[in-house]
Formats: sequence, C-alpha cells, structure tokens
Amino acid sequence: MTTPTPSGAPANRINYAQTLDMRTKRVILFGVLLGLFLSALDQTIVATAMPRIAADLNGLSLYSWVTTAYLLTNTALVPIYGKLSDLYGRKPILMIGIAIFLLGSALCGLSGEPFLGNLFGGGMMQLVVFRGLQGVGAAALGSVAFAIIADLFEPVDRPRYQGLFGAVFGLSSVIGPLLGGFLTDQISWRWVFYVNLPLGLIALSFIASRMPRLASGLEAKVDWLGAFLILVFTVPLLLALTWGADGNYAWTSPLILGLFGLSAASLLAFLFVESRHESPILPLALFRNPTFAWGAVARFLIGAGFLGAILFLSLYLVNVQGVSATAAGTATIPLTVGLIIGSIGSGQIASRIGRYKPLILIGLFTAAIGFFSLSTLTADTPYSGVVLRMVLLGLGLGPALPLFTTALQLAVKPWEIGVATSAGQFFQQMGSTIGTAIFGALLTAGLSTQFTRNFEQAKVGQPPAVQAILTQSQQAAARNSGGGGFGAGPQASGTDQATGLAAVRRQVETAVQSGNAAALGQIAQNPALPQGLREGLGRIPGQALATEQGRAGVLAQLNEQYAAFEAAGRQVARVVKVSFAGAIANIYRWSIAVALLAFLATLMMPNLSMPTRRRGERAPAAHVEV
Repeated sequence: MTTPTPSGAPANRINYAQTLDMRTKRVILFGVLLGLFLSALDQTIVATAMPRIAADLNGLSLYSWVTTAYLLTNTALVPIYGKLSDLYGRKPILMIGIAIFLLGSALCGLSGEPFLGNLFGGGMMQLVVFRGLQGVGAAALGSVAFAIIADLFEPVDRPRYQGLFGAVFGLSSVIGPLLGGFLTDQISWRWVFYVNLPLGLIALSFIASRMPRLASGLEAKVDWLGAFLILVFTVPLLLALTWGADGNYAWTSPLILGLFGLSAASLLAFLFVESRHESPILPLALFRNPTFAWGAVARFLIGAGFLGAILFLSLYLVNVQGVSATAAGTATIPLTVGLIIGSIGSGQIASRIGRYKPLILIGLFTAAIGFFSLSTLTADTPYSGVVLRMVLLGLGLGPALPLFTTALQLAVKPWEIGVATSAGQFFQQMGSTIGTAIFGALLTAGLSTQFTRNFEQAKVGQPPAVQAILTQSQQAAARNSGGGGFGAGPQASGTDQATGLAAVRRQVETAVQSGNAAALGQIAQNPALPQGLREGLGRIPGQALATEQGRAGVLAQLNEQYAAFEAAGRQVARVVKVSFAGAIANIYRWSIAVALLAFLATLMMPNLSMPTRRRGERAPAAHVEV
C-alpha cells in the first residue's frame, strides 16, 4: 500500500486542480457532461418508446422489467465504481463505464432481430438483459462524473460546476420524451438506443485524448467480498420493494419476506466485512463524519421526495388534468425549468459567498412550501396553477442536488472523494426506490378510501339506474386501484362504460331498426355493458320489433336509459378525478414531512465554509500542460 505523507495523503497523489490548465479542464468537462447526459437521457427517452417496443416484441408481460433491470444494476454498482475510481483512477473507470453503456445500447437496439434467434428466450427478454447491461455502464457514469469535478476544480469553483451537472438531469427530462417520441414515430424505436452511439463515441474521444488518469494515489487490495455483499444486499431489497409496490406479490408473501431476509443478512455480513478490511468498498469511518452521516440521511430523503414529485405529478396530470400519457413527460417542463434555475443559480451563489449550508436550507424550505402548495391540488385546479406549483418545487429541489455533493466532497479527504460521492448517489437512489414503494402503498390505500367515499356521495339523490351504474363502476375502480400499480387503471375503469356507450348505441339502433332480435340478444350478453342496459335489452320482446311503431317505442325507452347512463358516466368521470386529486394531494402532505426531515438533517451538518474568490479575481495559473 502507498506510504502516506505526514498529512495523511498518499505520497504520489497529484493535485490536478492546480496542475491542469483551464482549457484542458473545459475539454474534459465537456466529455464528462456528455457522458452523464447520455445516462440521464436514457432514463426518459426509453419510457416514451416502451409501448411501441412492447407491441413489436410481443412482451407486455415483461414491460416493467425493462426499467427494473436497469435500476437494479445501476443502483447496486454505484458504490463499487466509486471505490474503484479511487483505487485505479477516474479515467479508466469512466471509459469502461461508457464502453459498457454503449455496448448495452447497441444490443438493446438489436433486440428481437432474427440473427439473435431465441437468445435469452426472445426479443423482450433480450431487451431486459441488455438494459441490465446498460445499467452496469451507467452506474460508472453517475458515480464517477460528480467525483471528477472535485479532481478538476478547487473548492471555490466546485459548486458552479456541480450545478451544471445537476442541470443535465433536468435538461434530459425535457429532451428525452420529445426525442423519444420523434425517433419512435418517424424512424424506429431502435434509434432510441442507437442515438447513444455517436454521442458516446464523441464523449470517449474527448476523455481519452485530454483527461489524465485522475488517480487518488491510493494503492490497496480491492474489497471483492464487500462488493459482492453490497450486491446481494441491494438487488434483493430493490426486487422486494419493486414487486411489492407493483402488486405482483403481497408484502407478506414468502418470496418478498425471503428477499427482505436475504438483504438484511447480507447487510449484517457487509458491515462485519467492511469493519475489518484495509480498503473497504464503503469505509464505515465515514459515518463518524457528521457532514457525511447527516448528508447521507438528507440525500436519502431528498431522493424519495424528488422522484415522488415527478411520478405522482405525472399521475395527476394524466388522470385529473386529462393530459395524454405520452405528453405527461413534457407537461412537467415547468418543474424542470425551476430545477435547472435552482441548480445553476445556487452553484453560482455558493461559489461567491463561500457557504453552501444556508442555500441548501433555503432550498429545502422552499421545497416544503412547494409540496404544501401541491397538497392543495383539487380536481378543479387550473393548469396555470399547477405550473406555478411545479416551478416553486423545482426552485426548492434544485439547490439540494449539487450542493450536497459539494458538502460531502469538502468533508472528506481528497483520496476519499470517489467513495464519498458515490455513496451519496447510492443513498439518494435507494431513497427514490424505497420512497416510491412507500408512497405507492399510500396512494393505493388513499385511492381506495377516496373511491369509497366519493362514489357513495355521488349516489345520493340519483335514480336507481344511475346508482346501479355507479356501484358497478365503484367495484371496478376498487379492483384496478387495489393491485398496487398506480397507473391509469382506475381512470379507465371509471370511464370505459361512458366511452363505449356510443358504439353500443349504434349497434342497438341498427339491430332494432332491422328487427333483428337475435342481434339484440347477443349485445345483451356483453358483460362489459352496464347491468341495467343488459337487463333492458334482454326484456325486449321480439314482437315489439315487428312493426315500425313498436320499434319507435323501443328506441324511445332505450333513449331514456341512455340518458341515465350518460349522466352516470359524467358522475363516474367526476368521481375518478376527485378521488385521484385527493389521493395525490395526500401524498404531497407526506412529502412536506419528508422535506422538513431533510431540512432538520441538514441543520445537523457542520456549517463548513469554502474559500471564496473576489469578483474579477482569476484562478491560479496552471503550470502543467496535459
């Protein structure tokens, strides 16, 4: 192992922030930002193309696994890449990550092609496996990129560049859905993956030609057992949370409990191994550092609140505001704009005033106000009001993402920056997954309560025929919303009858006017029709269709029933909107508590300061050209 200097630093450590010239730093920064943009873009661009992919590859049953496979490998490997970059240098680890990501992208685009045959069982399963491979590469991009900022720049300059990195994620959420929709509709869904190749190769060329190794100077054995144990801890935990939240398995099922048990046992073994290894994957001594420990707690909470804001806001826009599922991604652009402004602006201010903690606290307090404003959403809130709430929340969350990374990097030794930065990313991603599962369970329970109360209120004063339709719709909505998946199922269940009524009405009128009693009997057997309509069609005597006067009388009676059904359909649509708005507003009430807990955790962090640079003062001149 490398002999440390009296200050504790490895003897052969290079201070790249002082030895690289600014031009080289900017070239390196461009390549790293481009690589990080690819990773962030991949998470939003694929979602838009997934319906077409599932149809082409005939793999609806594996739909969610395309995302799950990416999430599992990405989250589990983040802390491992961070440690490896400390030991072997940022450059080789980052280039390996980009190469794996590009290989996974190319293979994803080839999924289902004839020459692959039945590899892994067919096209959709191939895509799942290759998406997992993409996640293996993307984990290096996310964990190493933020550490590179600390290698290239002095503490005074880091916040402004961390802000740029934070803005990349916001920008990708705007471009991803638009680009994904264009490529899918105009060219082919395969180009959703192929588009990564030219951009990734450009990033690789910049990094390979201009970036030095960026090594910390550490030389130690890799903690392979610790790496294995963190995988065995993370993957079963994420699987259990994902399957439980999606409703694929009950939370008390043997499989879910077994996965939780395996994860807990692996965590205990991991802690035991890490406490004894000379160069652990995640040094437990870091948790004795109050900035790291409280920062990890805050990052975990912010991860839960941030993803919850995006996910449940999209649900509100689809099920209450009536935005199409395809447009839901772009409908959250105001949130993204606020996020970018908050991220870049806070970085610039932090570099000028030399302090990050007040800005984080102001941001978290603003986020709490943003969550509070979202908790007042109703079925009648205008979209302009939703936009203002989104911008406010984005402004609050924006400062937290880059400045927490700066805080962690300032609080640890320079040769621990990689592992500390990746650990922060790991806790944030775990918070997102666990928060989604918890908030999903809260949404399911809230929808059930809301549907029960609002359907019962809607029945008051309605004629029996309308009450029967409302009861049937209530039962269908309860079945769909109780499955754990929180998509648009309840919305569909509440409005399917109203949507299909016009088509059935035309079929019935055609059968009546032609005197075809057999056709009416077949229509009456359709279980998707309201029970009252099926019974009414079944009671029409054949002789009533024999004369023109009789047919006119039948149509008049049916028109009365149609009016009742249409009124019931409007009631059902209203109940669904009110129920979704109420359940999602309740989620944001819980999010207020999450933001305030993150605020309290941040208060516990030491108020570390950074060196500042007066206006007009330049950075020290570099003396080594690379």
